[in-house]
Amino acid sequence: MKTTREEAKENIHENLNNNLQALLEKNYDAEEGYKKAMTNAKNEQLKNFLKHQSAQRQKFATELDQEIRNINETPKESGSATGKLHRTWMDVKSALSFNNDEALLEECIRGEKASVEEYEEVLTKNRFEPGLEQVLQAQKSTIQNTLNTVKSLEDLADNWNE
Repeated sequence: MKTTREEAKENIHENLNNNLQALLEKNYDAEEGYKKAMTNAKNEQLKNFLKHQSAQRQKFATELDQEIRNINETPKESGSATGKLHRTWMDVKSALSFNNDEALLEECIRGEKASVEEYEEVLTKNRFEPGLEQVLQAQKSTIQNTLNTVKSLEDLADNWNE
């Protein structure tokens, strides 16, 4: 028979694991999304930017993977079905779009907004140890900066195709 305290500890652990796994999955999805966007992009500068973002998300996934291992859990190894569906949608939209790079940037903005919202929700609804909190805040901040950069790139994309 478990005590209330043991149950509470298990629930806290399970909640921590679930939140970290969800963020890990989100980063796998973003990494793959950026790779997919990179193959569809026409502008060389945009390709380089997308490649950098994919590597950044891979780094975030590695950090989250380690945090999950630190709590003696097994990290997920791939992204979500939703992420795969989003990448397929990006392909369709890209194929139908006159201005591919602008369409790709719109999808990147959508994805980054969703990531920022997920990080904010996880950080607001949970309390983490200071070290982990710092990792998650830094990742969220980087994603927010990327979102701002992508928005400014979208404005520039109009000129790339002239």
